[in-house]
Amino acid sequence: MINIFTLVNGRLFQEEIESLEELSKFSPIWVDLESPTAEEKYWIKQYYGQSIPDNVMDEDIEESARFYEEANGELHIRSDFLIADADEPRTVRVAFILNLVNDDLKNKGVLFSIHDEDVPVFRLLRMRARRSLGLIEDAKEVLLKLFDADAEYSADTLEDIYIDLEKVSTKVLSGDLTDVMAGEVLGSIARHEDLSGRIRRNMMDTRRAVSFMMRIKMLNAEQFDEARQILRDIDSLDSHTAFLFDKINFLMDATVGFININQNKIIKIFSVASVALLPPTLIASSYGMNFKFMPELDWSLGYPYALALMVASALVPMWYFRQRGWLK
Repeated sequence: MINIFTLVNGRLFQEEIESLEELSKFSPIWVDLESPTAEEKYWIKQYYGQSIPDNVMDEDIEESARFYEEANGELHIRSDFLIADADEPRTVRVAFILNLVNDDLKNKGVLFSIHDEDVPVFRLLRMRARRSLGLIEDAKEVLLKLFDADAEYSADTLEDIYIDLEKVSTKVLSGDLTDVMAGEVLGSIARHEDLSGRIRRNMMDTRRAVSFMMRIKMLNAEQFDEARQILRDIDSLDSHTAFLFDKINFLMDATVGFININQNKIIKIFSVASVALLPPTLIASSYGMNFKFMPELDWSLGYPYALALMVASALVPMWYFRQRGWLK
């Protein structure tokens, strides 16, 4: 699927392209390709002269080859964007090709983005660009705003993690944590730890991409200041993710501690029962070994006496344990 974005009176407008002829009607600054077919890649090559490499979405590409500039001025950036899905949080690889060969007053360059699925950051930028006048000026601005929105999306996701962890903290520190609840808490903590790690990796990738744009001096003075502000925002998120990891580790240790307490309660029951049954066992053993013949033949009250003594010997330890509070 091909979506093109044109700049009209300072606002970004989206058009979905279904044929090669439709491309000739617009002069876009951003061409977005979601899971492009071979035919759609041919349209881009035919009309814009821009080749889309077959390995543009490869995940195993060398890290050093993710950011580079061609001899003809094309800028290639491969960056990961976060999808904070509650069921399956993940990152999506997006390949950017920034063509600034015809960057003049009439044509402000074209940004090509290629990805396999829709990205929340892209939707966020499209919504803002439609509503805000003068938010986007050229193709470089589109790329910079995408990274800015990516940092903000990560910050919003961190806020959601804060809220969820507060609920988990209330449940863990209530003091009434069953094994079933502990299992649910551990599952929730594990999901938040995974999401926090993905956010941190995503921010590292965004920092590298923005730093690369600043390093090759492709930005004007205003865009350069904006890029530095994005880096400052990313640096501020690092301390938040570090705090979240500490909080997650604390909740993990507290939950495991409550699980151990519950297990110790079960072991304590068996320990008390075994100690309480030792005297009756001793009496039964002694009683059975000190009669030459069956006790009923020598003493008719032998069995009742022995049973009463065994019950009394079991109740005395239980009474003692209860007085010490060991049965609570």
